[in-house]
Amino acid sequence: MTRYDNSNLTEQIISCAFEVHNILGTGFLEKVYENALLEELIVRGIKTEAQKPISVVYKGKVVGEYFADLVVEGSIIIELKALDKLTDIHEIQLKNYLKATNIKLGLLINFGKSVDVKRKYVRT
Repeated sequence: MTRYDNSNLTEQIISCAFEVHNILGTGFLEKVYENALLEELIVRGIKTEAQKPISVVYKGKVVGEYFADLVVEGSIIIELKALDKLTDIHEIQLKNYLKATNIKLGLLINFGKSVDVKRKYVRT
C-alpha cells in the first residue's frame, strides 16, 4: 500500500472534522469531538471504530495496551486532541500507535481554535 492509496478517504475524514468544528466550535473536551466525529463518519457511511485497543508487544509478550481514538476502514488511525497547540509528543504518540498496529497512515486532528491536521506515515 502506498501513502496515496487512502487520499480520498483522508479527504473525507478531514471534511468530517471541519463539519464537526463548524457546528460545535471550540472549547469542548476531546471526548465530545471524538463522539461527534464518529457520528459524522458513520452518517457518511465510513466504517469507523472508536477506542480500538492497541497492544504493544515486546519480544513476543504484550507489555502495554493503548486505545486509538478512532480507526477508519481499518486503515487509518485518528488521534484527536482539543488543545491550544499540538506538540512533538502528540505526533510521537500517533507514530507509536502506527508502529504497534502495522497501520501505515495516521491523522492527528486538533480541535483548537481551528482544525489542525497532521498526517503521519510509517514506512514498511
